[in-house]
Amino acid sequence: MFSRSSDNGACAVPEGNAAKGSDPPAAPASLSAYVHVPYCLQRCGYCDFNTYANLSLGPGVDGYADALTQEIKMSHGDVLFDSFFAKRMSQKARPHDSLSTVFFGGGTPTILPASDLVKILEALRATYGIVDGAEVTAEANPDTVDAGYLEELARGGFTRVSFGMQSAAPHVLATLDRTHTQAHLEAAVRAAHNLGLETSVDLIYGTPGESLDDWRASLEAALNLGVKHISCYALTIEPGTRLGLALARGEIAPVDPDDQADKYEIADAVLSAAGLQWYEISNWAVPGRECRHNLAYWRNRDWLGFGPGAHSHLRAATSRSDSSAAPVPLGSVSDSAGVRWWNVKSPVKWLAAVSKGELPVEDSEVIKGEAAWLEHVLLNIRLREGLDLREPATQSGDGSTLFRSLSSLPKAVTVPDCSANLRKAAEALAGEGLLDADALTSNRGVLTLKGRLLADTVTRRLSEFD
Repeated sequence: MFSRSSDNGACAVPEGNAAKGSDPPAAPASLSAYVHVPYCLQRCGYCDFNTYANLSLGPGVDGYADALTQEIKMSHGDVLFDSFFAKRMSQKARPHDSLSTVFFGGGTPTILPASDLVKILEALRATYGIVDGAEVTAEANPDTVDAGYLEELARGGFTRVSFGMQSAAPHVLATLDRTHTQAHLEAAVRAAHNLGLETSVDLIYGTPGESLDDWRASLEAALNLGVKHISCYALTIEPGTRLGLALARGEIAPVDPDDQADKYEIADAVLSAAGLQWYEISNWAVPGRECRHNLAYWRNRDWLGFGPGAHSHLRAATSRSDSSAAPVPLGSVSDSAGVRWWNVKSPVKWLAAVSKGELPVEDSEVIKGEAAWLEHVLLNIRLREGLDLREPATQSGDGSTLFRSLSSLPKAVTVPDCSANLRKAAEALAGEGLLDADALTSNRGVLTLKGRLLADTVTRRLSEFD
């Protein structure tokens, strides 16, 4: 997290008395899907994602939907769960049948024709099924869509569009190499609302040259759009990006953690005053309008990723023929948080595998022991509902499994010791104002605003056992 002291890392979340706020709705226990579209008209100056401005790379924009559809079909059934897991996990396992959330990200998904996005969604529906009321989101650059494009998405089953706003200040957009204008954004959001689509916007703060007034104006401009969900991310300048190279040449100033902390606090105050409540460190929403796909990630649910570089994660799976059956552990990982695997990043190599009828998987890992616990803390502490601090024996699902997995740690730590140490650490953090003292009475570890600014420190201390 950014901070005013020694913390470093990714961005954080908002506050308001989290212990007394209403929790986001529980995420369904079914499967989610992420679809990666790696193409962009122009690579933004801050971007180090797996994206390419060469629109002919691999299958290219024209062939991407067909190749992606082929991967989706291969991912279900024997190819993945009898072949991939048989080789790596020594046992068969299958995911839930139906998808409760689908998210198209990138890159710029809306660089593809709307009909291609709908075609990919239909492949997911035919292969896995999509539950009634599912959340289906497409990320979009405001200048890549119009009313006709969005209407085709809505007719095809999309329910939500997440627009990359980043800033309302033209000079900030120029520094970030963004190609849209505020007029593009306003027209796109207005068209989406007219079609009944849910909308969200992403903002970035801490760009070199962005003043506090610029940031306040961007927040107000986002609220004036009438969106019910806003994400705010602290800029990180990565080596090798255009901004990273400009920084190395001394052309721009480095990111100032104190400036970013100030802007985070401004965001929390402005958005909270407008009725948006924080539910994850970087995300605010009108209660009931939280992004369910985001919550699936932060609650460590199961998801499948498709496309170059996409990641997948399964904790436990149920038989396709009996969705009410007890969870089937993934091979030898019954005492773990699950297994994660990821596709090759290169669109060329990804296409080569898919074209041969092979899964484009690069590698995988089993998440267990100390790594499983650290991940559990890291994910849960970022949420408004916080980390469950109860005795392991009283926890169900993830908590009890994770505590059982601690027996595999090299340290001689027993479950009672772990629980006692966790509570002791939480009480100390509450005494320092980093965790909400009221929430501790309900056995929850919930970040205060100060704690959100120092979330890396909180995570580290809650995950230690010495």
